[in-house]
Amino acid sequence: MALLTPLISGFIAAIIGIIPPGLINMTAAKINLKEGKKNALWFVIGAVLVIFFQVYVAVLFAQVINSRPDVVALLREVGFGIFSALTIYFLFIAKGPKTKKSKIQKKSKESRFFLGMLLSGLNFFPIPYYVLVSVTLASYHLFVFESNIIFTFVLGSVLGSFAVLYSYIAFFGRIEKKTDYMMRNMNTIIGSITGLIALVTLFNILNYYFS
Repeated sequence: MALLTPLISGFIAAIIGIIPPGLINMTAAKINLKEGKKNALWFVIGAVLVIFFQVYVAVLFAQVINSRPDVVALLREVGFGIFSALTIYFLFIAKGPKTKKSKIQKKSKESRFFLGMLLSGLNFFPIPYYVLVSVTLASYHLFVFESNIIFTFVLGSVLGSFAVLYSYIAFFGRIEKKTDYMMRNMNTIIGSITGLIALVTLFNILNYYFS
């Protein structure tokens, strides 16, 4: 399998997983606005370092699960439910985040680095998310559990996470007043992607039971 496929898959999976406004990306944006890009980048590096290990552990779990066809079928069903719920949320429920101005005291780059690690470590969502993603990709023959493929997928996930977090740092200040408009479009894009994934997953579930 070409290394480009797992690299791109990991990159896209990371973008979908981390682009919605959350604690980590919004904290990175606020640190940039209050303390400057240097401290914000140290925060991002700390967060991404933890994400690297989370994704790697998730793929190792997925490797064990992948040997059980019944578990893979169950995960497909769970994945269909999750992606369907995400589609409904992003298309019909999600609204642009309300930005709140808060005072952030000046901190050292070391403290921001460890803060990034701490907040990322407290976020357990990446592990089940990447288990589901890697098992799903493997079931579609887009991913195999070989050391070089696994490392490339993890690298793609790390690069995707860094790209999204850096985008929050670089552009959030410029579009802060237009956040609602931007997020409406972003939610539609994300909802469309998750909706497409849900349909493909549903097709494979039906094919598994009725083929």
